[in-house]
Amino acid sequence: MSLTLADARIVTPEGVHEGWLTIEDGRITHVGHGAAPGPGLRLGGRHVVPGFVDVHNHGGAGGSFPTGEQDKAREAVALHRRHGTTTTMASLVTDTIDGLTRAAAALAELCEEGLLAGVHFEGPYIAKARCGAHDPTLLREPSPQEFAGLVKAARGHARMVTIAPELPGALDTIRMAAGEGVIAAIGHSDADYEQTIAGIDAGATVATHLYNAMPPLGHRAPGPVAALLDDERVTVELINDGVHVHAAMLRLAYEVAGPGRTALVTDAMSATGLGDGDYVLGPMRVHVRDGVARLAEGGSIAGSTLTMDVAFRRAVQELGMSLPDAVQVTSLTPARVLGLADRIGSIAVGKAADLVVLSDSLQVDGVLKDGVWITEP
Repeated sequence: MSLTLADARIVTPEGVHEGWLTIEDGRITHVGHGAAPGPGLRLGGRHVVPGFVDVHNHGGAGGSFPTGEQDKAREAVALHRRHGTTTTMASLVTDTIDGLTRAAAALAELCEEGLLAGVHFEGPYIAKARCGAHDPTLLREPSPQEFAGLVKAARGHARMVTIAPELPGALDTIRMAAGEGVIAAIGHSDADYEQTIAGIDAGATVATHLYNAMPPLGHRAPGPVAALLDDERVTVELINDGVHVHAAMLRLAYEVAGPGRTALVTDAMSATGLGDGDYVLGPMRVHVRDGVARLAEGGSIAGSTLTMDVAFRRAVQELGMSLPDAVQVTSLTPARVLGLADRIGSIAVGKAADLVVLSDSLQVDGVLKDGVWITEP
């Protein structure tokens, strides 16, 4: 299949230019400036950005990745693709080891199909004091041997594990994960500054939804937020939905970490795309009211109903990011986290034709996955 997109404003991390690009067999073959040399689909000056990459997503359209139900997972991926997310990692939540094993094995099949970019174990190795929407009765101390069993169940598709570094066995598990090529992330943690640094030194390279489910930033007891923001080895996830984190704190984190260490994520759950109602997140019951997901018991925020196009739009319109920086934090930086930046995450010759067409108001007008239209402008 051959396709030329012409009369476009092409957004890369380096800048924005008026031009065109061509696609052959699912890959970008040319990126040009000015008028296209031949016929093509004229976009009327609309923006073309790389497909969004979401490294923290629990589902959508009624589908919840933690259940391991493949048909529902497909519906969730389809929803997020329509909103411009062309690469999705499936995040699980705390469950029994048997439950996690079954879900990882089922989702591994979808990874092998290319539908998902991997499996993220968000729990059970997290702190009870900061467990948020995770079932506190199912939390466990980190164990390298036990986690090795989960990695095996995922058949090479375990991509991330969130761990509280202050727990017994945590540092050894972080080392084991990093040694197996699994991204170790610090989150849902009650760690202090020094314990967080120890986790980073052991091999952790991501902050799971910075600020949320961890002690707040303090001027005498800086806690994990300062450690994670200050360390050049760490990429910080941020949920930019207007609920999880105040815009001022989002801007603060972004100013410190910069676009190269900031990855916007959705933390989306099954209600995404469906509206208010009663849902589940793993074993936990969730009420969604006015678009905000909270546990039915206790009221903790339980994921979000965010899609990445909204996060992108808010980054530009609410946080003041430039279009190139917004592209980097929603596409290239998360692609680097996954080790996929040579294939996705930016508009460049040789990369997959995962592209999103945006209107002047940054609404999604079209989505391409591997050169095939998901929604056509």
